[in-house]
Amino acid sequence: MASSGVFLLQTTTLPSQARPAASQRPPTTAFTAEDALDVVSTTIGDLTDDGRWLAVASSVRRDAYGQDYRRDGDPTYVRGTPARLLVIDTKSGATQSVFPDKRPVRAPRWSPDGKRLAMLIFNGDIYEPAIWDRASGKLTVSHLPAGKYVAETSDIRWSADGASLIFAVHTADWRKKARETFANMTGGPVFVQSSLDPFLSWDDLRRMANVRSIVSFDPKTNEMRDLVPEAMVNNYTLAEDGSGVTYNRDIQKKTDYDSFGSETALHLRSITAGTDRVLYPTTKGMQVVWAEDGKHYAYGKDGRVYAGSVDVQGAKQLLGPAEAKRGEAPDTSKAARERIARERFSVVRYSPAGGSILASNREGLWLVDVASGTREQIATTDDSIATSPRVTFAAWSGDGQRVYLNLASRVKWERGILRYDRTAKRLDTLAKDGRSYSGLHLSKNGATAVLTIANGNRPPDVYVGDADLKNLRRVVESNPQLAQKHFGPTELLTYLDADGHQKYAVVYYPPDYQQGKAYPTVFNIYEDFFDDSFNSQLNLIAGHGYVVVQPSVDFEIGFPGEAWLKGVTAAANKLIELGVADSAHLGVQGTSYGGYATNLLVTQTNRFKAAVNISGKVDLISFYTDSPRLGVRNVNAAEKTQDRIGATMWQQPQKYVQHSAVLFADRITTPMMLVTGAQDSNVPADNTREMYYALRRLGKEVTWVNYMNGGHGAGTATAEDFRDMWRRVLQFYDVKLKGEKPKVATN
Repeated sequence: MASSGVFLLQTTTLPSQARPAASQRPPTTAFTAEDALDVVSTTIGDLTDDGRWLAVASSVRRDAYGQDYRRDGDPTYVRGTPARLLVIDTKSGATQSVFPDKRPVRAPRWSPDGKRLAMLIFNGDIYEPAIWDRASGKLTVSHLPAGKYVAETSDIRWSADGASLIFAVHTADWRKKARETFANMTGGPVFVQSSLDPFLSWDDLRRMANVRSIVSFDPKTNEMRDLVPEAMVNNYTLAEDGSGVTYNRDIQKKTDYDSFGSETALHLRSITAGTDRVLYPTTKGMQVVWAEDGKHYAYGKDGRVYAGSVDVQGAKQLLGPAEAKRGEAPDTSKAARERIARERFSVVRYSPAGGSILASNREGLWLVDVASGTREQIATTDDSIATSPRVTFAAWSGDGQRVYLNLASRVKWERGILRYDRTAKRLDTLAKDGRSYSGLHLSKNGATAVLTIANGNRPPDVYVGDADLKNLRRVVESNPQLAQKHFGPTELLTYLDADGHQKYAVVYYPPDYQQGKAYPTVFNIYEDFFDDSFNSQLNLIAGHGYVVVQPSVDFEIGFPGEAWLKGVTAAANKLIELGVADSAHLGVQGTSYGGYATNLLVTQTNRFKAAVNISGKVDLISFYTDSPRLGVRNVNAAEKTQDRIGATMWQQPQKYVQHSAVLFADRITTPMMLVTGAQDSNVPADNTREMYYALRRLGKEVTWVNYMNGGHGAGTATAEDFRDMWRRVLQFYDVKLKGEKPKVATN
């Protein structure tokens, strides 16, 4: 496989000298849809302050099915996903289950003394607060006073003294009103909307979820008191000493088609005095982070970083260009613009102990002392340089003296964790290899580290070690069953797109890949790809005998449709040149934005012999104003974000025409499979349906598979839908790319 422009780096198989003899290895089989349904995802929940006890939750893909997509947009609808809640002794590795079976729980949080684990547990209709006692193993579920219940989107927290639980609450009256509103909007009998209303109806319904109170609940007495009386509360921060709560109050006056969000005011509610004070009348454009004491904060705005305290009015500027004086003409020279660009900062984190802020600019990461304003650069990174590694925040030690950072190369599969020691002023490498590191948690005393590690194309496992990441021990092996599955290697491929820009593609090889043999190849497209992360669907296709490729593309605002033509076909050319891909048997697919890309791509080239669009729009014009249950999302996506049109439909109507694949359906020669979920409120199936009728009218080959209970992603309602979808997709590829006879009837 060695060739110019190709880097074969870490693969997901062991080097030959490290592999056991064939006679010693258990027999392996290819990865199937049934295997995909049984893949376990493990999430780190919480770690006690002393680092001794760890709570993790693990769930299986098939357990996530069963959602009622007809209830999308209903602020009262929540479906609890069953999970196995485990408590692990990080010292011995001993593991115990909180429940004898899987239960729908969320937000496990240890009490300050580490003896009790609070959580929200689903009772079939609503979540209720519960506490598990570690010593006795006893679970106590609490019931709120009549007329109140835990808000659908709430988390749960402990008070500093461990005597109370803090969470958000809705009233039964609110729930009744919200459900009636949703029912009227989706079922009538009459639903009226008017441009004279300040909010688009779906925006108004979404905002209803913020009408809640923040309460303190005593689990011993079931007494509950308001910390923040009912208001439109977006989020909140509890002062560590229990003296007050800061919260963002929604003050949006009408639907905003530009920001796609809510404008809030920052309030401080004194718990002891019961008074409410406005800290900032609007947080528009502000990025606020809080210290763990809940009293000190920093925010970024317009490239400047400020720091303040709830005890002092206003904040002082620490970083960024000086604010222009009134009446002073700005310096627009090239040198001034360059200087200002270097001086633009964003706030990243506030140190746990207070007193320091981590900020970033285009040159790297900086530590700033709040009192003196002095700053020191702790890591160098530059996104404008393609070879510069990415360095991002991972964790902060409890005493604020050590900052942990994630490291990721942008030219090879090399990832790791760095640590900056403020006392020694030294940046150390704690781990660096081909594995992926994420979710680093440090105990408050700084002695224990918990994180997940994935070995390339495998799901991550949970590891425990010391603060130096020494003596790492795996405490949760999420998917031991995958050892019996035969996966092919993965490879990072570099190539030049049609504009001569260097791009990367991730290649997944079939399990029994033979070098020198050209394989039918499927391109899975979206935007940029780099890491060899585990992907059940791609492994499913590769396990079926295909090379699967995730190519990266470059975008230009106003011309996104050209990106896939320039990038995907260039990646195909490289793989054909290497003898990996069979030029006569290329397929392409994508989901959501990738499905949209797939349809646009096949209007511009006949290189592909099969194309699968899963939940991807085909008509940008009708999609632009077709936002059922999404508010202004589709308008914002087209004008300002992912769709990258860069203008309204009335400013640049030709751009919307150019990027509506259905209007160029006559150019498509590739047989297509369109896969949709009839209950998809993200990309309505009716939008994709336009392509089916267009291609059929034009005498083209097309199959439309519509899962009547499915949502975004199509076959997502049940395990059987998932099996059926991938059976159909794989057989479609087999017929078009391998020349096999069809096996599945239309229905």
